[in-house]
Amino acid sequence: MKKIVCIVLALFVGATMLDAQNQKELAKERKEITKQAQKDLNKKAGKTAKKEAKRLAKEGWTVTPGQLPLEKQLDKAFLMQYEVDENNYPKYIIGEAMSIGENYDAAFIQAQELAKLQIASQIQADVTALVENTVANKQLQAEDAASITETVAASKTLISQRLGRVIPVVQCYRVKTNKNKEVMARVAYNAKMARDAAVSAIRDELKKKGEDLHKKLDSIICDGDSCTVPAK
Repeated sequence: MKKIVCIVLALFVGATMLDAQNQKELAKERKEITKQAQKDLNKKAGKTAKKEAKRLAKEGWTVTPGQLPLEKQLDKAFLMQYEVDENNYPKYIIGEAMSIGENYDAAFIQAQELAKLQIASQIQADVTALVENTVANKQLQAEDAASITETVAASKTLISQRLGRVIPVVQCYRVKTNKNKEVMARVAYNAKMARDAAVSAIRDELKKKGEDLHKKLDSIICDGDSCTVPAK
């Protein structure tokens, strides 16, 4: 009996050591894959940024003193654009807009706000597509879907207002013939946080209608415990 116990223990210890070794090798392999993926991403972003910077320079775009060169700004922008989360979805939503004014700072602020609205429009379109998909799959009645879609369509400004501080990634300008400055702003926002802000804004609007549609919105947007928007 003692001999059998010793053999079992020896096999268990051996299996544990082997499993630990396998885990170690697997972690090393994952690290190498991640490292190579990041290297490929940097190469792709850098190549795209260089091409884009040349095109913009030919069109007269430049940066103010003290800012990063346009190519470096674009490199950061494309890196963020290509970055994905653990579920292989885009990690950031990118918005871009232009504004013209006599004053550079005022034109930039306006362009940045318009870029935020573009981000809100992208989220708005995603939510609308989800609602339409639930109708197509007969998971939601057409009347309820119409009411939710109507609220979503009217919520772009509200969604933009719910977004926190955006990440400026590209900021450049060019001088027009009338000496006014045309400013381009490209901004980024965490996709998950943006979606949560949008759902919160739309839910509040649905609750104002005195219906239970906000609960149906949750069932469309959220999947089990993956919804991080706190219920109100």
